[in-house]
Amino acid sequence: MGSANWYRIDNVSKVFLATIGKRDTRSFRLSCTLKEEVDPELLQQAVISAIEDRPQVQVRIRRGVFWHYMEDTDLMPVVKKEDDRICPLLYVPSKTMLHYQVTYFGKRINLDISHVLADGTGAMEFLNIIVLDYLKRKYPGEYTDVTIHSGASEGDLSQDSYRQFFGSKNLSHGPARKKAYHIGGLKLPYHQLQFFEIHLSTSQILPRAKELKVSLTSYLGALWMMAIREEMPPRKLHLPVTISLPVNLRNYFPSKTARNFFNSVNVTHVFDREISLDELAVEFDASLKDQLTEENVKKQMDNFETIEHVALVRVVPLSIKQWVVQHFTKKSNLKVSMTFSNMGVQKPPKSLGERIENYSGFCSTNTIFSTMFGYGDNLTLGVSSAYMNTGVVKNFVRFLSASGADITVCATEVIK
Repeated sequence: MGSANWYRIDNVSKVFLATIGKRDTRSFRLSCTLKEEVDPELLQQAVISAIEDRPQVQVRIRRGVFWHYMEDTDLMPVVKKEDDRICPLLYVPSKTMLHYQVTYFGKRINLDISHVLADGTGAMEFLNIIVLDYLKRKYPGEYTDVTIHSGASEGDLSQDSYRQFFGSKNLSHGPARKKAYHIGGLKLPYHQLQFFEIHLSTSQILPRAKELKVSLTSYLGALWMMAIREEMPPRKLHLPVTISLPVNLRNYFPSKTARNFFNSVNVTHVFDREISLDELAVEFDASLKDQLTEENVKKQMDNFETIEHVALVRVVPLSIKQWVVQHFTKKSNLKVSMTFSNMGVQKPPKSLGERIENYSGFCSTNTIFSTMFGYGDNLTLGVSSAYMNTGVVKNFVRFLSASGADITVCATEVIK
């Protein structure tokens, strides 16, 4: 492709680039588990084919005087057996590299991708394009008429939708938030993260949420709050427990971008009185629904979305801008206890269903980050934790088990 084209970095990606670290690499992993072992040669061919549908990932991040930017690259991806950490560091200044990678292990296909390139929605479509192309090669003639591509033009897929829909608005940033409770304690050495994969049946947990007339997101979000509450010392019960939940803005704006287009809402509770899980779930659901009305979503965006429209900021060198972004990001992170991202129910074309076992994923973090994927009757939560203490995850699993769910938990090994 050469370097014929260059692209602006959207403002959320500017935050990611300013805050990349060895632990929180600002990358995430999406995985599709098939019902049979992966053929690496066919997967390599599928990835090369898939990037023709998604050339937006074939870029290099470069440093400019005032902001980063992206340009096309001739670098080609090489599929390999998984032998690296989950959510690896996919951007190193001045290093020539792609900012995504595809690996396999057993029956699982993994896509690790820098959050600068895409959000979960855009990356999931890319993963499904790879999976479909792989299965077409594995079973010639079976999926000739099946497609994953949204039909969007290359321009629509590359669109900076933040600029398109928010660039000229006076945005409201909502009420000021207080510093939230953080788990604290020692973090894992050597910039490690520990990853947990929690498997259960949707049919065993969804009826309880329906009984309370709340969403599954709200029910499990309340469970995470209760799990954190169990670790709180009495002297810190006055601090709010705040769960941050990413929101796909494509549900509110006519965008087909494959790049980042999300915002986050926060649900907060102060444990200053006794409260049951059922009561907390109802409270959580009411707060979440209030924030997710179309009017409220359209009014609220992060402060960083207006930063480049300030004339003085535009002429400040990149190094100074990054320091400012890091400062405000740290302040913002103090107001969140953990992040919980519901990736929704995955619905690839029905004809692929007999070949796919499950979907899952993780995101890098400096604290705790949980993802949730539904597929058929499978509910999978991926949990990333920076802490040596695994109490919050244990509490969460214990609460789930107490509800009657049959649970399987897998965890990565760490050096302590």
